[in-house]
Amino acid sequence: MARTRQRWLPALLIPFALAIAVLFGSVQAGATVSLPPKTAEEILAMIARTGGRAVSGTVEETAELGLPEVPTSGPGIAPGAVSALEFLTGSHTARVYVDGPLRARLQVLDQMAERDVVINGGDAWFYNSRDNSATHLTAPAKPTVPEKYEPRMLPPDMSAPDMSAPDMPTPEAMASRFLAAVDASTEVTASESSTVAGRSAYSLVLNPRSTETLVDSVTIDVDSETGLPLGVEVRANGQAEPAYSLAYTQLDLSTPDAELFNFTAPPGATVTEKVLPVKPVPTMAMPSTPVPDPAVAEPEVRGPGASVTGKGWDSVISLPAGSAPAELTSNPQLSQALQPVGGGRALTTSLLSVLILDDGRVYAGMVPLERLQSAAAAQ
Repeated sequence: MARTRQRWLPALLIPFALAIAVLFGSVQAGATVSLPPKTAEEILAMIARTGGRAVSGTVEETAELGLPEVPTSGPGIAPGAVSALEFLTGSHTARVYVDGPLRARLQVLDQMAERDVVINGGDAWFYNSRDNSATHLTAPAKPTVPEKYEPRMLPPDMSAPDMSAPDMPTPEAMASRFLAAVDASTEVTASESSTVAGRSAYSLVLNPRSTETLVDSVTIDVDSETGLPLGVEVRANGQAEPAYSLAYTQLDLSTPDAELFNFTAPPGATVTEKVLPVKPVPTMAMPSTPVPDPAVAEPEVRGPGASVTGKGWDSVISLPAGSAPAELTSNPQLSQALQPVGGGRALTTSLLSVLILDDGRVYAGMVPLERLQSAAAAQ
């Protein structure tokens, strides 16, 4: 179970850690429909069989976390900046296209503007129409490995950067993060069927058995024909409306046109070119020493020096001083949402708490702030 402890966190921590704005979203469920009954186990099996299919559609995101609206302009905020924090408040609409692990496109539809993230093999583009700016990332070729080393002898992170498409803000990607961590701390049940994006859907409900987490439940609407997650809704304790919801309002299950993944910066755009650095392959003094089997390896971490305490929904992830992402420590929008607390600053929402201490340590979890403060005091 150790490898699953931290997986409850990424679905709500990603907005703080990524350079691109990752949406989470809104379930637009319709009236109850009549479907042949299925157990929770049967619905889970449907989801498992549908992984990785090509999709395109429109997703609607709504975040009701109790945060004030996040400014998109002002002192210290760069023109046209894409801040993940802004997607933690209000509602947003985006078009999503996914074709396998190497091709994806996200179009965030702002008022009178558009932001695009396009990933196609070894290329990634980030474009903002508001100031006609673009950043182009390319991945270098993988480094040459001396023939005397067996492939399994190389640590998995000693290679060129992974340019496979990150989790696009689809209900499938969000649902997979919660389902990957289902264990004894969660009760999984089937609920009433409904309609999402005009398609009939089964509903799967995850209820934490913990009394310490801020999360009341997670509901996943699953397409009755394909098993594709169509919507995800996260409810917080003591809150009438969903705290987070994401769902398709339009859905096309055919393969997207390949031209959608070919991006060319518009005329006059300011283009910044960046090549991702190759991760160094270290000198291996003892090539006969095997790399630990991933199946029994130590729990994965979310960054250099990160650690996880607690289990399941009560997990707290901590980052030592100097290792927190810049999006956490220097984001001017985040600074405006933080409140002063003893020894640092904190972001408290209905689903997630983040504690940033004056000494640079960071703690986060889907737990009350007091639990983070206790974890910090114990270290």
